[in-house]
Amino acid sequence: MRIYFITKKNLLTIGIVFILLAAFLTFSFIYYGKSTVASRVTEPIYQGNTGKKVVAITVNVDWGEEFVPQMLEIFDKKGVKVTFFVTGKWAKKNQELLKKMSDKGHSIQNHGYEHVHFNSLSIEESVEQIKKAEKIIYEITGRKTKFFASPYGEQSHKILTAVSSIGYDLVMWSVDTIDWQRPDPGTIVKRVANKVHNDAIILMHPTEPTVKALPELLERLQKEGYKMVTIEEIVIR
Repeated sequence: MRIYFITKKNLLTIGIVFILLAAFLTFSFIYYGKSTVASRVTEPIYQGNTGKKVVAITVNVDWGEEFVPQMLEIFDKKGVKVTFFVTGKWAKKNQELLKKMSDKGHSIQNHGYEHVHFNSLSIEESVEQIKKAEKIIYEITGRKTKFFASPYGEQSHKILTAVSSIGYDLVMWSVDTIDWQRPDPGTIVKRVANKVHNDAIILMHPTEPTVKALPELLERLQKEGYKMVTIEEIVIR
């Protein structure tokens, strides 16, 4: 039988090996951990990917509730479904109207809890804003949101990281009506007509000029062969 004695030299060698191994494992965890997180960060969505002659009208809502019922009537008459991105704060104040929007088959999605500058928030604060709005919208409509439109159209790696970390997609647009400036209704129609394309995402807000522009705008799009669908239908995953 051989008896082995552990010397100080052997202990030192073993200690060095363990230190190197621990350092390697720590580095690997940090490196690959970061890589995994980064791989989940998705790019903003500016348009759909169906390849078909469809467009998605998105309506960002944090005010203008007095115009929403009129918009719903017009959408009904034209047989059009759109996507409303609402803030949680607005949803809480306008629960019956939000239910009506949802019951009519329109998509209800996330615009954050408050209409704040997300570029100034931390990742954790952005997640909190989105999740808070998600909870309120779900309690009112029974539907879970999965698309997020940032207030002011802001985007950054920080926002994308927050959005992606909770399984959301950040939605932008490819055609902007700039109706929040309340231009002449004819201007709104022209802005869309001049830039519309297959898989376009058209951004709107609930304003008086928007309501006046909608009948002509929708009729024009339908005559040109465009079908109006929700964000879920225009973005294929």
